[in-house]
Parts: sequence; structure tokens; C-alpha cells
Amino acid sequence: MALWGFEWGVSSSAYQVEGGWNADGKGASVWDTFTHKPGSIVNNANGDVACDSYHRADEDLYMLRALRVKSYRFSLSWPRIFPDGSRASLNQQGVNYYNKLINGLVASNITPMVTLHHWDLPQALQDIGGWENVSMINYFDEFCDFCFATFGDRVKFWMTFNEPYVIAWVAHGQGLLPPGIKNPGYAPYQVAHNLIKAHAKVYHIYDERYRKTQGGLVSISLNADWVEPKDVDVFREVAAADRALQFRLGWFAHPIFKNGDYPDAMKWMVGNKSELQGLPASRLPAFTDEEKEYIQGTADVFCINTYTSEIVHHVTSLLSPPSYDYDQDVREAEMDDSPATAMKGLRVVPWGLRRLLNWIKEEYGNPEIYITENGMSTDSKTTVDDTDRETGAENMNCHLFLLAHNLDGVKLKGYIAWSLLDSFEWLNGYSIGFGLHHVDFNHPERPRTPKRSAHYYYDIMRNNAAAHRAPWSRSGSCSCC
Repeated sequence: MALWGFEWGVSSSAYQVEGGWNADGKGASVWDTFTHKPGSIVNNANGDVACDSYHRADEDLYMLRALRVKSYRFSLSWPRIFPDGSRASLNQQGVNYYNKLINGLVASNITPMVTLHHWDLPQALQDIGGWENVSMINYFDEFCDFCFATFGDRVKFWMTFNEPYVIAWVAHGQGLLPPGIKNPGYAPYQVAHNLIKAHAKVYHIYDERYRKTQGGLVSISLNADWVEPKDVDVFREVAAADRALQFRLGWFAHPIFKNGDYPDAMKWMVGNKSELQGLPASRLPAFTDEEKEYIQGTADVFCINTYTSEIVHHVTSLLSPPSYDYDQDVREAEMDDSPATAMKGLRVVPWGLRRLLNWIKEEYGNPEIYITENGMSTDSKTTVDDTDRETGAENMNCHLFLLAHNLDGVKLKGYIAWSLLDSFEWLNGYSIGFGLHHVDFNHPERPRTPKRSAHYYYDIMRNNAAAHRAPWSRSGSCSCC
């Protein structure tokens, strides 16, 4: 048996691979500003050169053809196209780079899957408040409209944002990522409110101006890991696990895929805490009825980035004493009995992936699902012999086989592995690598070499997830589940 019509692919993002941070008129992004401040990143690494994909697009295209992937997910650098974030600052050389990449993909029969914003906001827009400023909705609409008009004749799969939860909570609540704002009580909710409205507006722009002639899909790439209750026999622990999923995934998925509004669990929790804090209104903004109608249904497929699973437990003191710091339940630990990766907290938990996909199916009416990121990291000492990751690939093969053959009724349509190349891994710099290809970052020409996992992933795709080498039991189910 095989997965006919299944979309196999690999992924990357602009800041992580392109380099050329100030080449040919590109403007600065918030990540350029952040990484140029000493002490921000492991070993003071930055993405100034990264994999140098801006100058080595032909090499990336060669690797993609060699893998024989069906799809390549990448992002457009907003400040490379609009250096100061506005249409008036158009940089034609940035447009030329993406035209070259997209044309190369199409000529190679590889579907471009384009993320419009993968965290690298133009610094000029951050200087006027960034995503806390409601005017960002119009700036983003202007940028996306240009991209649809310029690249949409060849790009038929669009994602507005990559992991808006990270933009809202990690960058504006915890302050760990740029712009480094630590205001957990207010900023994440305002940022998320603007991101959701910006996404909806872009979806409607595509629907009204481009869908009829271009015939593409528009979605948003959300992120979540499965959360397992600390004790499945205790109701409040089960409720806490569901609440944790609502706060991470439902925060964005509920308005877009369900009813145009935030999950009841969020409204109740943040509303109650706000009342205890003596505030006149909830810190969670409210959508008007018109906005709810406008937002509901603004995604053609469900895109999810997922890497691991975690244990969650109920915290009895969550509302006392009142605090702005944390409206969510505590994630206690990763799954300690699962294969570890080089990135702390990321463990391969195949049954957790299966449960997460089933949760999405039940919560959001069985949508078509694309896994737009999933992978396993190695440390920087591992070059091409990443044997341990073959186990991860085998588990992935097993689960796609199960799910896509409707044992659970999940409409899984594609799997996009993270990532094509070892690249700049955000706060971890170059200390870990998710790539199917090793990149020598000490060499000025950034040579790429396929790892063992690249050969194995090629084998999976070539056989279209047939059950070769997977650990099947005699019962017909896989032994890793």
C-alpha cells in the first residue's frame, strides 16, 4: 500500500539560510538587530551569511532535485523585498532572487510552498511598534498583495504566518526572541489579535483578487506539541492538558477554523484573572460579531508544525495570588522514555504525533492537514553519519502510513520535513542541526553534503511510504505506537 497523491517535501526559512543580510539593497530585520548584539546567541552566531542561499540558489535547487521532493517550503524575506516594510521601498533585486528560486522550482516540477512571514520583521516596522501596532495589519496586507500579484502565477500554496504563537508569546511575552519584549500580561494578546486580523484580511484579499485566476490555497502554519495529562484518570489533569492545547493551538486555530473567536478556556481563564487583578476588562481582547464572521473559515487547509510531546499538570494556585506572568498550565517534562535529540526538550514521541493529529481532527471538523515542519536535531559534531535519525524517520514513516490509510480517519495530505539544510537555528545558532544536508559553516563556500537521513528520506519518498523497513507487528499495526 502507498500514499497516492501525498505531498512530500522539505523546508527552510529566509533568515535561517539566505545570508546576504545587507546585500543588494536588503533592509535590516529584527533578527539582524537582535543577533548583532553580543551575547544574544550561542557563540555570538548570526545569520549574516548562514548557508549563503542568497548567492547559492542553484546549489539548493540541485539538492532538491536530487532528493526528488514534490514540495519545497521556504519563506520570503519581507525586508529583502520591502527594505523599510512599505511598498514604496520596493527592492527589485530581492524580487529577482525569489523569481529565480521559484522559476527553478517550477522547472524542476517542485511545488513552491511559500510562507509570507517567518519572524524576520523589517526593523523599520518594529521601530513604530511592530505587531503591537494595529497599523501592521495594513503593512502586511500591502506586502502580501504584492507577493500574490508578483509570484502567484507560479505559487499555489501560501502560508501567511509561521508559528504566530511564537511571535506573540515567546517574542512578546517571554521576551526570548526579537523584539525581546517581556510583557506577558498584555503584549501577547494584543499581538495575537493583530496577527489573526492581519491573516484574515490577507485571506480575503487573495479570495477577492487572485483566487479565480491563480487557483491557489491560503493557510497559516500553526505550531503545537501533543500534551499528555500527568494522570489520565484524574479529570482536572485531563482538563489541564486540553486547556494547554487551547492556549497554544486553539488561540489561533479556534478563530480561524471554528467560530471566529477565542476558545472558551482562554476567555474564562484570562477573564477570571483579569477580574481578580481588579481590571475593568479582560486582558484578552474581544472580536466584534462582524470580525468573528470575517475571521471564521479563513484557511483552506490546516498546517501544523510539531516536534515532540510533553506532560502537563494542573496548577491549583493558578489564580492565587493574581499574576500577569502566566495564564497557562505548567508543562512539567518531556517524554523521558523517548529518543532524545540534540535540542533539549525535543524527543521523538510517535504516539504523541498521532494523538495530536486526532485532536485536530475532532476539534476542527476533520480538515485536510499538512505537517509543515517536523524533524529531529543532531549536535554540531554530527556531520553526515546521523544514524540515530534514521530511527526518527522510520517512526515518521510508520505514522504517516497509519494515518493516511484512515485507520483514524485523519485527512493527512502532506509531510514537509524540517529541514533541507543545517542552518541558523535561532537562539541555538549553529550548535545544532536539523538539516538533511550538512553545511560546513567554517568554509567560505558553505559546501553541502547529504547525510544518511537524506538518503533514507529519499527512500521513503521514492516508495511513497510503503511499509518497507517499518517495524510492523503481526497484528498489522506498527510496533512504535
